[in-house]
Amino acid sequence: MIAWEIIDSVFLDMDGTLLDLNFDNHFWQEFLPARYAERHGLAPDEAKKQLEPRFRVMEGRLEWYCLDYWSEQLELDIPAMKLEIAGLIAVLPHVAEFLDAIRSTGRRLVLVTNAHPKSLGLKMETTSLQVFFDGIVSSHELGLPKEDPGFWRKLGEVEPFATERTLMVDDSLPVLRSARAFGIRHLVAVRRHDTTQPPRDITEFAAIEDFRAIMPSEAVPQALRLP
Repeated sequence: MIAWEIIDSVFLDMDGTLLDLNFDNHFWQEFLPARYAERHGLAPDEAKKQLEPRFRVMEGRLEWYCLDYWSEQLELDIPAMKLEIAGLIAVLPHVAEFLDAIRSTGRRLVLVTNAHPKSLGLKMETTSLQVFFDGIVSSHELGLPKEDPGFWRKLGEVEPFATERTLMVDDSLPVLRSARAFGIRHLVAVRRHDTTQPPRDITEFAAIEDFRAIMPSEAVPQALRLP
């Protein structure tokens, strides 16, 4: 699927690509509405009914990913609430193997995420995946979400890359469309971003269920590396 001989840079999303999206889905769809209901004296279903349109209208905007924005809007301590259920944060199958394989080939490996820095920090502290990356970029540092094609131009200013020699893996189709519009040539979607849900049917992009499907063949196994 991947012509690794022409890939220099590997850009990877975090939530739903490296990490199980079940954590975020549970948080936004169940845990937060329950707390919002308690705070405002609402039935859980009524809380969801009030929150869903507020969430929907912000999708694809930087504010949707901003924990400070939602803390202010909902009068809840969103970062503290995420910490309460941090036990649900989980790395998807075969992610660590893939990251290790990419590092062994010498290609530049960059985490490119819409996650707010507070969420990013919690997830890196929980999973320790940061040790694999040459660079980590949050869209909040650049002022645009990945859904905006202008994001990729700004990304290139801090993390130079050649569009025709870069692989981007993401579970978000709007993000992949944005990357395609900018000219990134090698794009892969993740079918099973939430392990509690069945794989999605994706035909618009090359798609994988886990990273074994695109493991570079020239990777050097950890056990065979020189000290």
